[in-house]
Amino acid sequence: MAHEHGEHRHGEHRHSEHRHGEHHGHFHGSTDIDWGAMAPLLESQAELFAPLYEQVMAWLAKEAAEPGLIVDAGSGPGVVSCMFAEAFPGARVVAVDGSEPLLERARARAARLGLGDRFATIAGELPDVLDELDYPADLLWAGNSLHHMGDQRAALTAFAERLAPGGTLALLEGGLPARFLPRDIGIGRPGLQARLDALQEEWFARMRAELPGSVAETEDWPALLAAAGLKPTRTRSFLLDLPAPVSDRARAHVAATLGRVRESLGDAVDEDDRATLDRLLDPEDEASVHRRKDVFVLKAHTVYTAVRTS
Repeated sequence: MAHEHGEHRHGEHRHSEHRHGEHHGHFHGSTDIDWGAMAPLLESQAELFAPLYEQVMAWLAKEAAEPGLIVDAGSGPGVVSCMFAEAFPGARVVAVDGSEPLLERARARAARLGLGDRFATIAGELPDVLDELDYPADLLWAGNSLHHMGDQRAALTAFAERLAPGGTLALLEGGLPARFLPRDIGIGRPGLQARLDALQEEWFARMRAELPGSVAETEDWPALLAAAGLKPTRTRSFLLDLPAPVSDRARAHVAATLGRVRESLGDAVDEDDRATLDRLLDPEDEASVHRRKDVFVLKAHTVYTAVRTS
């Protein structure tokens, strides 16, 4: 995502694991994602995006019946899982992920926040690991995790089967790429981020094609939710709008994100744009994101809900 939105072990391809994030934040030259290296970025991103997730949860509280069990499918370090526990004080929350080390982070976070008595974790590959749930979910959240499963249609069917009657599946997929800078930043060619977006879309297409059992799907999420046996209910997009001048936390997030672009996309970025990125990342350069006053964060996430009617 992750993705947001567990980490894979070095040298293994474990694409069905994902964290709260988005594919526009992965920035890997190869499609083998090193979630361990990304953990700090994913945590800081989820924390920075807390206002957006708070909007999502307030909306879900109106859309879904009061849940007894919430499952976060692809939880990563548990930032959003813990937000669910805080937003729904009557619910138990189970964070599910492919990485035990990241689930350790999730449990530690829950303990720090005084949520440990209502918080549990399950480690394993989605969607099959959901068989380990003791009870069906009243609310199953999949935040930018579905697109890391080869057969998305089959995964949605598996999610639906783990819902209680009347339960809600909330799927976060898509939205809009993040923007951090104006189109013309006074150095390099205007439109830098749009060109980087195009490279990331190419990476995303390769990642999807290389997944085990990959099946190409038209990304009509309500239609796919209906095909999984659910009744689509609502679609809504949520905006994170942090205008300039941004906080130190937001500035650090922008620098870390663009640093991954520069490092991971490498020669896929043309020479002029690499030079621009170098200047944007140089703390000593007045034109860098560390110093310039026009840095902002603007990002939209889209959430689709559907209900199990029987």
